[in-house]
Amino acid sequence: MPASEPHPVSRPVAVLAALLTVAAGLGIRAVADGPVAKYGGDALYTLLLYALVVAAAPRTRPACAASVALAASWAVEFFQLTGVPEELAARSVLARLVFGTSFNPPDLFWYAIGAGVGWTAHRLTCRTARPG
Repeated sequence: MPASEPHPVSRPVAVLAALLTVAAGLGIRAVADGPVAKYGGDALYTLLLYALVVAAAPRTRPACAASVALAASWAVEFFQLTGVPEELAARSVLARLVFGTSFNPPDLFWYAIGAGVGWTAHRLTCRTARPG
């Protein structure tokens, strides 16, 4: 594999990362509240999307996976301006977890933090997985 090609993260590793991210999200809600739980959950939301992108396409470059996860998170956040997610959340816990309910500008920053954590972990994984 040429030096410019990223070493793929195996699909099982990406799925495990997604499961651990969900567990971390549930854990943070169980032990914290307020801004820690809120903004930690935002970062973990994007980190989960990052892991799912890599699970779907293991050869995805870290910058591409981070961009897709961040764009999706921001799209969901801006979708909240329509009021549709709030209506869906009133009928479904799953919709509330996926779409949230109301737009909050600081969330955009914390999504970027989650994408950055994913990018960093992915880069480190690729670097340590390469032979030599």
